[in-house]
Amino acid sequence: MLLTGATGFLGGEIAVLLSKSPRIRRLFCLVRAADAQTGADRLARVFKFHGDDYDSSKVIAVVGDLGDKSLAQHLCGLEDLRNVETIIHAAADTSFSPVRAAAIERVNIGGTRQILSWSRTLPGLQTFLYVGTASICGTQLANSHIHEDQSPDIGASHLVKYCYSKMVGEMEVRAAIPKEKLLIVRPSIVMGDSRSWKPRSYVILWALAVLDAIRLIPANPHASVDVVPVDYAAKAITELLFTSRNWTTYHISSGKESSTTLEKTLSVVQRGRAGRPEIKFVRPELIEQMKRWPRGLKPACELLGYAEHLAYWSSTFDGALRLLVRGMKPYFRFIDLNQTFDNSRLLSDTKLAPPPPSHEYARVAAKYLDEIDLTAGALDP
Repeated sequence: MLLTGATGFLGGEIAVLLSKSPRIRRLFCLVRAADAQTGADRLARVFKFHGDDYDSSKVIAVVGDLGDKSLAQHLCGLEDLRNVETIIHAAADTSFSPVRAAAIERVNIGGTRQILSWSRTLPGLQTFLYVGTASICGTQLANSHIHEDQSPDIGASHLVKYCYSKMVGEMEVRAAIPKEKLLIVRPSIVMGDSRSWKPRSYVILWALAVLDAIRLIPANPHASVDVVPVDYAAKAITELLFTSRNWTTYHISSGKESSTTLEKTLSVVQRGRAGRPEIKFVRPELIEQMKRWPRGLKPACELLGYAEHLAYWSSTFDGALRLLVRGMKPYFRFIDLNQTFDNSRLLSDTKLAPPPPSHEYARVAAKYLDEIDLTAGALDP
């Protein structure tokens, strides 16, 4: 078995789970590194993070870069990989930053093509598992409960390059891999960890920390948000890998039963925040006024009606607020899409229960919010 993305947020959890499975003799992990030892060291840190045992004879680093146009040729030259029967392609550049558009396409589309090209040379390939995203559905399906067969749509409009690149990647996987060998999983928003320990990444959790910090939220408080913890997403992927499946495509999502709202989630994390004003939701259009602060606001500006928040910003952020709001802009737009994703296929084909709603498990993550570097996250959201 070969796994890409093993040093990432979701991929790291998948790697640890697979390493514990008696069904797997060897797990090859594609790792970007200068050499095999450096790659093994990176994998060892993944396992060390939560105190899991790392067996380098079972979990083996394979040096390679998804951004390398000769990756497929490189993998074809590795004797140990010729008998690989299962590929889990979980790696991706998940940045929402527009300045990373070229890198996102190079890794998420170009890298997927490289893995597909190599997969065609494997005589014993049984399963190609592609980890996509439920957000490939685009903006046309706003205010909807979305089913798997409603995506992908080449005509869909996307808020960020990441979603577009994952849509193209999925379409190319569908075209290249026979249906009987294909498994596509689409996690919704993966945020935090429901277990009582530090999550291995603050991806998405950064956005929650920013919202908790700025306290004035230009978004619909009642919009549904479909969020799952990383441990649930990883468990769902491994369950689907080893079960008898009735479909090729599955949402890994909260669905209707466990979806929640931003207001409910923030009500959990804001408790005990002495010295901070109450969280208030305002019209989405006020984001432009927030971006102009503290450069000066016109006398009739609506934002001036929130004097307590402006005073708090003055004592806390100075000029950093503009950077945070700019980094948050795509997140606000995703929230206002008001989308949930049907998970009935996942629940019917596995023994999994629905995931915990984010307003429940966010209590675990809340204690780590103050550790997050808000400015660094805003520079590459």
